[in-house]
Amino acid sequence: MSESPDTRSLVSASSQLNLMEIDTIDDKEFDIPQVDTPPTLESILNEPEDEEEPFILEDTCLLNTENIDAHSCETSSLASSDSGDRTHLKRKRKTVELSTTVHGSVLRHSILKGISAQIVSAADKVDAGLPTAVTVSGVIVVGTSHGLALVFGKDLNQALRLCLGSTATGAEYGAVSALSINHDCTRLLCGFAKGHITMWDLANGKLLRTITDAHPPGTAILHVKFTDDPTLAVCNDSGGSVFELAFRRLMGMRTCESRCLFSGSKGEVCNVEPLLTAPDLKDHPITQYSLLAMASLTKILVIGLKPSLKVWMTFPYGKTDPTSVPQLAWQFVPVQKVVNPVLAFCRGDTVHFLLVKKDETGTIHVIKQRQLQLNCDIISLNWINSRTLVVMDSGEKLRVVDRPSQEELESLDVAEVQLVYNSSHFKSLATGGNVSQALALVGEKACYQSVCSYTGQMVLLGTKSAHILTLRNWRERVDCLLKQERFVEALSLAWSFHEGTAKAVLGLFGDPAKRKGVVADKMIEILFQYVERSVKKCPEHGKIQIMEQHFQDMVPVMVDYCLQLQRTDLLFNQLYTRLVENCVARGVFLESLEPYIVSERLGCVTAPVMRDLLTHLQDNNMMDSVENCLIHLDITSLDIQQVVQMCWDNQLYDAMIYVFNRGMNDYITPMEKLFQVIGPPLREGRALTDEQVVMGNKLLVYISCSLAGRAYPLGDIPEDLVSQVKNQVFEFLIRLHSAEAGQEEELYPYIRTLVHFDTPEFLNVLALVSTSLQTQLVSQHTLEDFKNDKQALEYQQRIVDILLKVMVENSDFTPSQVLEFLCSPDDDTRHTERQQVLLELLQVGGVIQFDEGRLLGLAEKAEFYQICEFLYEQNHLYDKILDCYLRDPLRKEEIFNYIHNLLSMPGYSSEEKHCVWEKALLHIAELVTLDPAKSADLVAMHFPEEVRPIITRLQDDHLVFQFLRCLLDQSATSREGPHPQPLLRLSPDLHELHIGLLCRFTPRQLTDFLKASQDYRLEEAVQITEQYQVHEATSYLLEKKGDSHGAFQVLLKTLKDKLGAVTSEKRSEEEGETGREEESPLQRVEGSLGDIIALCHRSSQSLNQEQRGVLWFPLLEAMMSPQKLLKGPDTRTTSEVLKELTMKVLNSMSSFIPLPAIIQRILQDPVYGKGKLAEIQGLILGMLETFNYEQTLLETTTSLLNHDLHWSLSHLRAAVSRGLHPRQDHCNICLQQYRRRQDSPDDIIIFSCGHLYHCQCLQRKGSGHAEPRLLQVWSCYKCISSQRGRGGDRVTTETGRGRSTSLAQTNVMSREAGEDGKKVRTVVGNLS
Repeated sequence: MSESPDTRSLVSASSQLNLMEIDTIDDKEFDIPQVDTPPTLESILNEPEDEEEPFILEDTCLLNTENIDAHSCETSSLASSDSGDRTHLKRKRKTVELSTTVHGSVLRHSILKGISAQIVSAADKVDAGLPTAVTVSGVIVVGTSHGLALVFGKDLNQALRLCLGSTATGAEYGAVSALSINHDCTRLLCGFAKGHITMWDLANGKLLRTITDAHPPGTAILHVKFTDDPTLAVCNDSGGSVFELAFRRLMGMRTCESRCLFSGSKGEVCNVEPLLTAPDLKDHPITQYSLLAMASLTKILVIGLKPSLKVWMTFPYGKTDPTSVPQLAWQFVPVQKVVNPVLAFCRGDTVHFLLVKKDETGTIHVIKQRQLQLNCDIISLNWINSRTLVVMDSGEKLRVVDRPSQEELESLDVAEVQLVYNSSHFKSLATGGNVSQALALVGEKACYQSVCSYTGQMVLLGTKSAHILTLRNWRERVDCLLKQERFVEALSLAWSFHEGTAKAVLGLFGDPAKRKGVVADKMIEILFQYVERSVKKCPEHGKIQIMEQHFQDMVPVMVDYCLQLQRTDLLFNQLYTRLVENCVARGVFLESLEPYIVSERLGCVTAPVMRDLLTHLQDNNMMDSVENCLIHLDITSLDIQQVVQMCWDNQLYDAMIYVFNRGMNDYITPMEKLFQVIGPPLREGRALTDEQVVMGNKLLVYISCSLAGRAYPLGDIPEDLVSQVKNQVFEFLIRLHSAEAGQEEELYPYIRTLVHFDTPEFLNVLALVSTSLQTQLVSQHTLEDFKNDKQALEYQQRIVDILLKVMVENSDFTPSQVLEFLCSPDDDTRHTERQQVLLELLQVGGVIQFDEGRLLGLAEKAEFYQICEFLYEQNHLYDKILDCYLRDPLRKEEIFNYIHNLLSMPGYSSEEKHCVWEKALLHIAELVTLDPAKSADLVAMHFPEEVRPIITRLQDDHLVFQFLRCLLDQSATSREGPHPQPLLRLSPDLHELHIGLLCRFTPRQLTDFLKASQDYRLEEAVQITEQYQVHEATSYLLEKKGDSHGAFQVLLKTLKDKLGAVTSEKRSEEEGETGREEESPLQRVEGSLGDIIALCHRSSQSLNQEQRGVLWFPLLEAMMSPQKLLKGPDTRTTSEVLKELTMKVLNSMSSFIPLPAIIQRILQDPVYGKGKLAEIQGLILGMLETFNYEQTLLETTTSLLNHDLHWSLSHLRAAVSRGLHPRQDHCNICLQQYRRRQDSPDDIIIFSCGHLYHCQCLQRKGSGHAEPRLLQVWSCYKCISSQRGRGGDRVTTETGRGRSTSLAQTNVMSREAGEDGKKVRTVVGNLS
């Protein structure tokens, strides 16, 4: 049997109890129920303390490293799964907010009573002094102010195992200021306030090393820590330096070698933290680098100690409080299914995270993660698992924070611990206080050595006690809330465990389904306890409202969680059975079901509960609730007749219809019942009561839903019944007589009743159903669907025919009255619906019932333009339809398509098209105002000869501008197709008219238009741009005309005007015309200067030196002259900008103007010619830098060219000098060996491909041609023939790819052949 936390608490609280007796105690005995008898002494002794539980070192599994890591991994996997948000439900009397986050008590805070007692005892008995430092691993070690290190076991007794050191050594070394245990718990390092370091063997308490020279004397040891390598440690002293300690054992002698990793002179380090790896992660690729994090007063450093010292990254804090304490903490964290180390660090209130990982290529990356902002000054930072941080603020309050969500889980005040601070060591009081003021200021709140964490546990060292904090498992967290009778919060916390949204979860294992099952069992147990408590704690006396409020606080919570767990059997069979004993609880339970039924979270209720629910609601006159429940429940288990009668008696018409539809698939009987009520008074001419009006309205809605395939009052009709229901409803409506018809009953009683009841609404129902049917008809494809739609349309036509017949035969309804009603101009409501109804009547033949002239007049007054269009189209008055479109605000845009289609499509006479053509031309101004682009397309297609008259009709200049712009854009585009052609070509005077309008309305677009268009006359265009003073466009036209100097003068004048605006600090008069209102004066100067420099560049290419000077020097003078007007400190920025622009001009003109001429002109200027050399130093140096750059560029380019030439020539020479070896000893044409031809000496030609020929053979085949510089150029006949055979037409190929052609042609050398006396001409190849 496993021990409960309370059982184990009892063990440490009373050492006199027998442990064997404790093992037999059951966990449930400590959940003490409420009893009538007073508590006994035994129960008082067994009751645990509320807040401060005595320390129990758990069973060994909690202190085992591997198990704790497993818990951490399990926690991360559970909390990482997200099932989504739950629904917020608002109940009638009580709202249950299930989304409220409850974390409960996350940390268990216990006192190490055995260690605390022995610390006090050691101080009194052996003068050990006060505790100063603590560390924990397989044992707990406490250092004291008199130099002792007390080693305690981590068993139940917490016995003192070793007392290392003595008060004598303490007097020499000072207080213990730092402690560290290696990973296998065999060695202990102790740092002292006077700078000494000792190493102890924890197995036998033997002193192994005393290190006195590892760091500069006179400084205290702030930190000493083992790394993963047992022979390597690091220490940090009060001078801010960090040293590496390498332990060696040579010939039986233990030594220690020290190496400085960071000097305090470069910035004082006050915290170090090596990356320590758990045994299951020892093969992680990062561990081979032995990472060390160091925190100085200004930044964080991460270095690697192996294989060689390397700084991986630095990270500055930024602005921080100088009293804040830097904190560091490493932890291996699973990120995207890969475990990598994460460094958490902070100084102040912001925690930063750095992820260290190694990619596939072996590259190390240090990645910054999302930071954590806390509103407190952090003095301690520790990981308690891979997802949870525990921080302590300067107010000695612990905060448990979930890192992924950055949510604070718990806040715990530990001021009672009386935490030990390390201030004296940071001030180095034992060595004379020789530390910096900044380090001493940080030391005021330093508690590095009194807070430590190990495998999911934290140990706090107080002045007289030691404390431990561990994560509670999930059951403990729930049980803590149950002990305080906080059942709602316990259920909420348990539900978060069930859904995987809880934080810092411990103790849940297995797959998600198994975890959910375990938590669900616990929640059911809580629900049983909750219902028992709610019944027992119910106030027996008092007002009924108090009892109701009691159960309203509890019962809805039970219902909600039973539904969340999908345990309706538990809800109705067990909890309801227990609650039904109390009549008040029974009523509250039944009423709390309604919100879940309405929201369809509860779709099925057992028959007994359903009967009780209906009876209770009916007895309390809550008929609206009855109806709401009925229309959302499965009512097949109920007595249908009884429910129908109840609905009818209480006017629950929605519920009645629902019961007939869903319970019996009867869609006709509800209509019959409703018609029986509203029909007789309407036939008799009596006014309807309010109840009858409600019934009639519900009847109309029910009919429209049924014909549209939707269920009433909610949902959809089953797909297999939709067609059947529609047919039944149609057949019912068009019946000649009702089922109980008398002799006096008129034909079509149901149609007549609906028309009498509410004619507009009935017509709306018909219109909506018609629209729905047409939509369905378009979307259907199968033959069966087509038949169904055809039948539905026939039904619709029959209803319309019947409707017209009823209206004509009935004196109360004449077509004229209907027409006047629908076309009433005074009724602005439902304008579209009324027009649609009338249009439907006309389209099915109703036009014969009305006087056409009167109908047209009424339609015009009512603004029924679709009706007017319908009538005009029947009479072929297509021109008047244009007026309908123009006057209809909803269809104005469609007029363009209508005109285009009518003028383009066949089927209309020429007279009809001409009338539309003239009408469109008459309203052209309105069309252009409506959409200039579409109007332009229309004119280009159908009115190309009427452009000038149209422009004349457009009296508004801006309208003309919009029309011309769209027309010209349209004419510039092309017809669709592979061979585009212009649609319309306008005369030059229209282009020039457009240029003038561009100058007036959008001058910034003028230059782009001039560049794109070629149909204007230059002289006229120049005059227009000069008239409107659009200088940029004028310059472009003059340059295009060939007058570069004139264009330059125009741009130069513009530049001077803008420079004048800069110097006078006034806006240019042309600001509005240039369209650069959003730019500053200097930006406008820069833009104008860029234009004029570009012009000078283009023009200088074709000018001589003197003409170039005429362009560039005036520009230079224009830029230099305004600078002498800028005086005072306020103009410094402007002056610098102008000088930069002047340098831009100098750099540009230096390509065309000699450098001495430029310098001479600069020195002649009064701005630069007077005063000190410093004023012109920038300009001259800039020019010299440009000159030096160009000279260097020229020299480099020349060198590269010479190098390439030398390489080419050397390779050519090597190729020419290389001997050629023929493949055969005979000619490849005549096939005779060249050595055996004795008739006459002959020249032999050998190619680089190895083929050999007689010179005469090649000449006969035509494989040679003469060139001016060579005697003869030859080609290999065989290779050329093979290339032609493969379809190739190239004679030569690249060198090195093949040997099909000669690399070169040869010089001829004659020499006597050997014995036969034949002359042989050898052809030596040159590179071709």
